[in-house]
Amino acid sequence: MIVCSCNIISDHDIRGAVVSTDDELFSAAQVYDCLGCTVRCGRCSHSVKRILEERPVHRARHLEALGAMVVHTEQGLERVE
Repeated sequence: MIVCSCNIISDHDIRGAVVSTDDELFSAAQVYDCLGCTVRCGRCSHSVKRILEERPVHRARHLEALGAMVVHTEQGLERVE
């Protein structure tokens, strides 16, 4: 599915960029930088962020970067207050 019509980028392109980089990606701008382009109109940013948050490891690292304690449980990731 095309996520960004300005740059003609699909959800597969975004997932590929996330998996292929050693860097942690937290924003559409970082993903697009990996893909060699820039965010133009910004309508895709929410969809890109949602794709980024699909990855459990990425979600845990993002929460930890925000200063949250995260534990892995049978139900998935849980934030500890």
